[in-house]
Amino acid sequence: MRGQAGQVLAANLRALRERAGLSLSELARRSDIAKGTLSQLETGTGNPTIETVFSLSNALGVPVSTLLTEPQDPDVVLVRSAGLDVLSSNAVDLRMLRRLDATDAVFELYDQRVRPGEVQRSAGHPGREHVIVISGVLRVGPPDAPYELGPGTTCASRRRGRTCTRPSTGRSRRCCCWSTPPTPPRVVRRPGLTGGGAPA
Repeated sequence: MRGQAGQVLAANLRALRERAGLSLSELARRSDIAKGTLSQLETGTGNPTIETVFSLSNALGVPVSTLLTEPQDPDVVLVRSAGLDVLSSNAVDLRMLRRLDATDAVFELYDQRVRPGEVQRSAGHPGREHVIVISGVLRVGPPDAPYELGPGTTCASRRRGRTCTRPSTGRSRRCCCWSTPPTPPRVVRRPGLTGGGAPA
């Protein structure tokens, strides 16, 4: 991820970290990413993997698309997958097609292509993932009990905890929609109050 996409990630990462009141050292601790790597990402000189972006998403408590997109609200949106920046790992090429903000919830649409003979392992990300297999056969879910999905099959699950994705036959392609519900308000307990307290 270089060029304009890298600059967007850099600006978003820096703004989100500062909004959360985190130092580079503290974000490095929470995300398990080296401080030097974070510094490179914030200056737009890094080249993050899927695992890196997922770790940042979890550490900051935001959808992946919040890190990858510029805010915009045009009347018509045309997206051509072939021209999009690719976020890659050993097994997967991921292209973000669209981010939709519906009230406080966020929906993210991805084109994901899985290489044959490889396994994508993930620590998960916030929200629920809806998968539609377009071609090939995939096994997705917990490493010890994955589900096999063929073309036209859809599966929805919460992506918390360890998961894996592997093709059963050849190269596979799937469309992913990640939905992230709004974060509930934090409740502050104050001396002298009874009941649920007051939202922060």
